[in-house]
Amino acid sequence: MSQASIAHRTRKTPAERRDEIAAAAREIALEEGLDAVTLRAVAARVGVAAGLVAHHADGMDVLVAEAFGAVVADELRTVRAAMRVTDAATARLGILLDTVFGEEPSAVTLVWVQGWALGTRNEQLAIRVRAEMDAWQRALAAEIERGRKRGEFATVDADAIAWHLLAIIDGLGAQGLVRWRDDPTRTDLTRRALAALLGVPADALHP
Repeated sequence: MSQASIAHRTRKTPAERRDEIAAAAREIALEEGLDAVTLRAVAARVGVAAGLVAHHADGMDVLVAEAFGAVVADELRTVRAAMRVTDAATARLGILLDTVFGEEPSAVTLVWVQGWALGTRNEQLAIRVRAEMDAWQRALAAEIERGRKRGEFATVDADAIAWHLLAIIDGLGAQGLVRWRDDPTRTDLTRRALAALLGVPADALHP
């Protein structure tokens, strides 16, 4: 290697290198799936030797778990931001459904599905999956409780409905990865189910 090449190489701090590795793992998870987050793949994405990734990461199980967490936490932030355009709880839930389903199977959905599967062999990932599912359940329950307090819904068990809604979203989202039963659309199917649980007309949950 020439002296000029060495001179132009920027030495990164351990914190910067860890951030770079974490960002690469997240990008790979979104583009290729969580199972593609390997030592060699991350090293190639960053442009360093695999040994350097191993040195800065706390093990691949942790790196995969952190990549999962970064992807799905960002999804929840995106959904919450989309819902802020209105105060009406019914409309906010309608926006939530439109956002999480969309036109095409989501790359984030694949990360979720692989997180459940790979978490059976990666306890660090399993811990993170449970934590992120708890975060989603709390967010959904808070929206439902908000609607109850505004008088948009009858007296309901917000925690139970949030759990039920999350199960519907997860199940239909996973089915969408292989494009099973596209008619009726997953959004409308979920809208009708949620409306029944909340005791409101299905069309009330349109944004």
